[in-house]
Amino acid sequence: EALAAQKAAGVPRRLVGFEMTDRGIARHGYAARTAAGPGLVTSGTHSPTLGKPIGLAMLPVDDTAVGTEFDAEIRGRAAKARVAPTPFYKRNKEVA
Repeated sequence: EALAAQKAAGVPRRLVGFEMTDRGIARHGYAARTAAGPGLVTSGTHSPTLGKPIGLAMLPVDDTAVGTEFDAEIRGRAAKARVAPTPFYKRNKEVA
């Protein structure tokens, strides 16, 4: 019943990739704030391949477009982040 109700109403949140635009790394469990409402960081780390902090977050559906900015709360301060396309990195496959 719960799944049928959710299918009829639509999902309230969506998992998106993000990159930090301010200093800091948003980690699992940190709060995220968007114009449409609260969200939650599910994972975050510094990517040595990309050279910047990245992560995944559950955000309200209205604020999940690539390029949308939001705040991630890092140790009590708001740090800016931007929704990024996933996968973050795609390796070139060379045919031998």
